[in-house]
Amino acid sequence: MQGSYNIEQQTLAALARGERAATEQIYRDNYHIVSGWIVKHGGVAGDVTDLFQEAMVVLFGKAQDSEFKLTCSIGTYLFAICKHLWYKRLNKNDKSPEVLTDSLGTDDDRTGIAYEDDISVHIEREAHYEQLEFALDDLGEPCRSLLKAFYYQEKSMQEIAADFGYTNPDNAKTQKYKCLTRLKKIFYAKQG
Repeated sequence: MQGSYNIEQQTLAALARGERAATEQIYRDNYHIVSGWIVKHGGVAGDVTDLFQEAMVVLFGKAQDSEFKLTCSIGTYLFAICKHLWYKRLNKNDKSPEVLTDSLGTDDDRTGIAYEDDISVHIEREAHYEQLEFALDDLGEPCRSLLKAFYYQEKSMQEIAADFGYTNPDNAKTQKYKCLTRLKKIFYAKQG
């Protein structure tokens, strides 16, 4: 966990120095996640590009501030900024998502509440994702690759059966269940 923190800090420092490689790495690691979320919540490709660039400008400014301390991953921080900007844009266009319309107060209050809630939720999720990555590493192959194919790459059981050499999708599904059961045991053992 300390290693990933150091990598994040190095990437942030490289971004502050204006190193193109750091910017490109951040784009590669995070753009598709932000894109998927924004499109799922009513945006289009142009919205994603605009919001991600705005978020990168914010991150660049923060990276150059010696007082700024990143307390979550760069991806979590960028995602929270993009969600905040998207909520703000939706609110401005009177297309408020449900999370905002359920709150009380002015439009700005609702956006602020949603933004703060998002950051705390994402920080918590980021910690769980790191623990999950460690558990996946401990799980080993072929379970690690099979679960990533299903959950991260969103492959169908038919595709997984073909990729992993199972005779049919039902066998792949059975193996996925066994792998998931093992992963849960490893994950919860690390938490306890």
